[in-house]
Amino acid sequence: MATPPYPEDLERPGLVRTGRSTFVRPIRPEDADRLVAFVGGLSRATLAYRSLGPVVRARDDVIRRGAQVDYLNELALVALAGDEIAGLVRYVRDPEEPEHAEVTFTIRDDHQSEGFGRLLLEHIAAAARARGIRVLEADVLADNTRMINVFLGSGYRTEAGPPGQIIHFEIAIDPQAQATARAERREHTAVRRSLRPLLEPRSVAVIGANRDPLTIGHEIVANLLRGGFGGSVFPVNPRAERIAGVRAHPSVRDLPEPPDLALVAVRAGAVPEVVRECAEAGVKAVVVVSTGFGETGVEGRATELALARFARASGMRLVGPNCMGVVNTTPAARLAATFSPALPTPGRVAMSSQSGPLGLAVLDFARRLRLGFSGFVSVGHAVDVSTNDLLQWWEEDPGTSVILLHVETFGNPRRFARVARRISPRKPIVAVHPGHADSAVGSLFAQSGVIRTRGLQELFDVALLLAHQPPPPGNRVAVITNAGGPAALTAGACAASGLCVPALGERTRRTLRSALAPRADVANPVDLTPMATATHYRQALDAVLADDDIDAAVVLFMPPLADKPDEVASAILDAAAARPDKPVVASFLGGAGVADLLHRGDLVVPTYTFPEAAAVSLGHAAAYRTWRATPAGVIPDLAGVDTERARSLIADRAPGEVPAAVAAELLDSYGIAVRDTEPHPGPDAFLSVRADPVFGPVVAFGLTGDYADLMEDVAHRVTPLSDRDAREMVRSLRAAPLLDGRAGGPGVDLTALEETVLRISAMVEDLPEIEALELRPVRLLPPGNGVAVAHATVRLADDTTGGGRS
Repeated sequence: MATPPYPEDLERPGLVRTGRSTFVRPIRPEDADRLVAFVGGLSRATLAYRSLGPVVRARDDVIRRGAQVDYLNELALVALAGDEIAGLVRYVRDPEEPEHAEVTFTIRDDHQSEGFGRLLLEHIAAAARARGIRVLEADVLADNTRMINVFLGSGYRTEAGPPGQIIHFEIAIDPQAQATARAERREHTAVRRSLRPLLEPRSVAVIGANRDPLTIGHEIVANLLRGGFGGSVFPVNPRAERIAGVRAHPSVRDLPEPPDLALVAVRAGAVPEVVRECAEAGVKAVVVVSTGFGETGVEGRATELALARFARASGMRLVGPNCMGVVNTTPAARLAATFSPALPTPGRVAMSSQSGPLGLAVLDFARRLRLGFSGFVSVGHAVDVSTNDLLQWWEEDPGTSVILLHVETFGNPRRFARVARRISPRKPIVAVHPGHADSAVGSLFAQSGVIRTRGLQELFDVALLLAHQPPPPGNRVAVITNAGGPAALTAGACAASGLCVPALGERTRRTLRSALAPRADVANPVDLTPMATATHYRQALDAVLADDDIDAAVVLFMPPLADKPDEVASAILDAAAARPDKPVVASFLGGAGVADLLHRGDLVVPTYTFPEAAAVSLGHAAAYRTWRATPAGVIPDLAGVDTERARSLIADRAPGEVPAAVAAELLDSYGIAVRDTEPHPGPDAFLSVRADPVFGPVVAFGLTGDYADLMEDVAHRVTPLSDRDAREMVRSLRAAPLLDGRAGGPGVDLTALEETVLRISAMVEDLPEIEALELRPVRLLPPGNGVAVAHATVRLADDTTGGGRS
C-alpha cells in the first residue's frame, strides 16, 4: 500500500490565548516515541477525561500506532512545545456517515487552561471541512468543564445530548459568522500578547554586540541607550568586558535575568544555535538582523523556515531574518532596537517594511519630511512575525493613527484582508507593493479599504496628509495661487486624481472681490496675482473653506521678488486652524525649509515640493473617505443553494474539466441556470474564476469583445465576496455606463448580475475542488429580466491529499 501523502499545507504556526507561540502540524510516523512520552506524562485525571472512565494505560505499542494515520479518514494534529507534544487532536471518519467524524482532544496537564483546546479545534475544523466532513462528534464527561466550554464557546452550531455522566456533542463545522468572529477575537488577543515582549520589552539582549562603533552589533546597543530605553540592556560578546559603556556577558545563558527580547547579529551559520540558546534561556522574542538566509537560495530558505518552526514551538516570536530591527517611540517603550543611524521622531504613523536596506532610507527620508513615527518594524523575510500581526498590534495602539505598509509578499492574504477590513474604517492603511499590474493585489487592497500608492514617495505624501489633516468630506477642491501656471497644473492633477475644481458660489466670489486686489481672479483656481500678501492668502483661504460646496484647499505660493514665505505660512496655519474639518495642503515652489514654517505645535499643514503631489494625496484621501462612508458589506445568505447536491456531483470525480451537463447541474445547485439563449441587443459579459496560488479564488468580470481584449477593462475581486464587493466590482468597469443606462438605453439588470457574482463566489468557497470556472457568454438583459448564462466550463483540481484552502 502506498505511503499516504503528508499534508504540508496543515503545518501552521499558532498562538494560544496567553500569547504563547506554538507550531501545529499533522502527526508523522516518526512521532511515535514522542507520542509515547506525551501519553506517559499525562495525569490520571487527564487520562480519565480522555478515556471517559476508569484509567487504563495503553501499551506502548498501541500508543505508537496512533502516529500512523491516512490524513483523510483519520487525521491527528499536534501542537508542539519545544520538541514535545503539548496537545493533540484526532478525528476518525464515520464509515457509515462519511460527513461525520469522532473527534478527541488531549492537552498535557501543564498546558491546560492556556487555550490549546480552542486553537486545536479551529485547526482540526478547517482540515476536516477541506476533507468533506461537516459534523464533528465528541463524548465528554459531564465534569470536564474545560472541554465543554471549548465547544460551547467556539461559535459553531452545537447540539448536546441529554444531561448525564457523559455528554454527546455534535458540532457543525461549516463556517458560521459567530464562529469566525470568536476565532478572530481569540486570535487578536493572542497576537497582541505575543508581541508585547517584542514591542514593549522590559529587557533586551544584543547577541553579537561589538566594541567597534562601525559594526551593526555596536550600533544596536548604542541606539538602545540613546533612544532612552528604560529597561536593562545586555550586550553579549564572549571577548568583551564592556560595550558602549555597558557590561558585556559571554552568552545569553550568563545573563542575570531572561531578557524579553534578543537581537541576533551574528553570522548566518551561528544563528540556529544562538536561537536555541535563547529558547533555553527563556527569551520571549527574537529579532534576527543577520543576512545569508532566504536571499541566498533554496537551502537558505529552508534554514530560515526551520528557524521559525523552532522558535514557534519554543514559545518565542521571531522577526526577520535579514531585517534592521524594531522601533517603538511611545513613552511606555522608547525602544530603538535597530542599527539605523537615523532614528525617527515621535509621531502618529506606524510602518512595517519587508525590506531591511529600504528601512534605512525610509527612516532618513521620514525624518527630513518631519513625519513622526509611533513605531517602525522591519520584518525582513517575515518567516514568523508578519504584517498581519503588526496590524493587530497597531489596531489598538492609541499612539497610532495611520499605518504604512511596504509589502513584497503575502503570507496569508485572506487573513490580511480580514484584519485590514476591520481596521481601515478607523485608521487609514496606506500600502506600496511592487507589482503594479497585479490585479489580485489591487483587488485585495480595494476590498480591504487599503490605499495603494505607486511608490514610496507617494506613500509618504499620503501619510503626511492623513497624519496631520482630516480626509476631505468630498472631492471638491479650491486652488489658491499667486501664479497661473502652477494653478493650471494643479487643476489638471486634481482631475486625474478623481477630484474636481468647481466654480465657487456667488457669495464666496463676492467675499473674495471685496477682500482681494482688483486684478485678482476670483474663479477657481483663485489667482491672487504675484503681488498677493499674507493677508490676501488668509482672506482667500477663509472664504473658500467657508463655502459649503468646497471640501478641501490646495494653497500654492511661488516666491515673488518680495519673498515672505514665513508670513504666508503663518496666514495659512491660522486659516487651517479655524476650519479643522476641511484639509488644507500647500506647495511652496522653490521654498527650502518651508516644512518647518507650516508647523505650529500639533497643527501641521502638509507641504509638497510640487503641487501635483498635493493633488494626488488629496485624491487618495477623498477616495478613502468615500470608502469609509459606504456601508460595510456582508456575505449574504443566498436562497436556492443546495451545497450537498453540488458536493455529490463532484465527489470522486477525476481532475480536469467536467462534462457540460455536470457543470450545468453544479451551477443549478447554486441557483444559476445555464440555458441556450438567442442573441439580444444588450451587451454580453463573462464571469470567470481562477485559483491563484497565493490569493485563492479570484473572480474576474468584464464585457466580451474589445472591452476586455483590447482595453483590458476587467474587474477582479478575491473571494469571499460581500454584497458591497459585488456591487463595486460590477460598477468599476470603464464600460459601466453601458450597464447602468448612463450611455443611453435602459441598461441591464444590475441586481441580477450582482447576485450571480455572489453565487459564483459562494460556490467556489464551498467547493475548494474547483480550480477554474468560466461563464461565457452571460447575456445581460434589461432591468427586471435577469441574466442568462449560455455556456459554463468547470475544471476540478488535482488534490490527492484532500486538502483545500483555509
